[in-house]
Amino acid sequence: MKKIILGILTVVFIVAAGCENELGYDGILKIGFVYQGRASQPGWSRSHDLARRAVATALAGQVETTSVEFVAPKFAEHAMRRLALSGHRLIFATAIAYQDATARVAADFPGVRFEQLGGHRRTANVATYTARFYEARAVLGLIAGNMTKTNIIGYVASIPVPEVVQGIDAFTLALRQVRPNAVVKVIWIGSFYDRAAEAQAAEHLVDLGADVLVQHTGSAAVVQVAERRGVYAFGKSGDMREFGPTAQLTASLDRWDGYYIARAKAVIEGRWKSQDTWSGIGDGMVELAPYSSLIPPSVRQQADDMTHAIAQGTLNPFAGPIIDRDGQERIPQGRVASDSMLQTLDWYVPGVEDVWL
Repeated sequence: MKKIILGILTVVFIVAAGCENELGYDGILKIGFVYQGRASQPGWSRSHDLARRAVATALAGQVETTSVEFVAPKFAEHAMRRLALSGHRLIFATAIAYQDATARVAADFPGVRFEQLGGHRRTANVATYTARFYEARAVLGLIAGNMTKTNIIGYVASIPVPEVVQGIDAFTLALRQVRPNAVVKVIWIGSFYDRAAEAQAAEHLVDLGADVLVQHTGSAAVVQVAERRGVYAFGKSGDMREFGPTAQLTASLDRWDGYYIARAKAVIEGRWKSQDTWSGIGDGMVELAPYSSLIPPSVRQQADDMTHAIAQGTLNPFAGPIIDRDGQERIPQGRVASDSMLQTLDWYVPGVEDVWL
């Protein structure tokens, strides 16, 4: 009997979600944010939580925000369903691993707007968005090429999806323009957030001779290892200097506030529509943290010039000619990689090596 009653109540909530005014019963837009990590720790989840706070400030009196932290992909559907049932009419799913859960919940709540970070599964009430993280990775590669002494760079990678491969390739291409013989050793840990695995991978890469560490993972563990082992590192998604005051050379910063504010306004004003957004340095969605004083002024200037050129569209990290690691030409002279190529990227450029623990 309990199961029948719960089922009826769920149907009532779903119907209400499809018919209720977008701003809720009290005229306030309730916005939910689902994070894979901890908002209190520097990195991916904090970057989204800083943007959540910016939304609450910019739209004070018009919105109410809620965040749910440390949500593993297998629990994402439950988290989003609870947000939808409690009156949230805009939900940001901030991990690509959530896209299946987002699709299922969105189908049951047609009156709720969902913003899925990464992926391609758009529907009438599901939009997708991400950043051109690889643009910052190219600048980091240039800096690494000037700072490495061993010509070995360690790269702690999460999951082999195109977004991560883009970063590895863009970094390596820029690195080898400065140091043609440098190699990038990559360890895949199978997760976007796993402090223990990130630390273990970083330790192993230093043991293999890496004197600069890069990461496409969500915690500060890699920077902490670099600080303790006396090598350089780059922060990811946020400034991690507090964990590596001498190790961090700079960090790639993800700036979601402008996008989140604009999308919340669109719901409030009745202009929201499903779309795909892919922005980068030129649009302010990707930035670099302040440089370490250990980077020579001439290298800082090179990095600034590269960042400016990418922002202005006069430099593309994937401008040809580019061959892959097997010698096959992928991008000819005078051409640049199309977005469709980047969104399916599954090959390495020369200089990239997978290694295992």
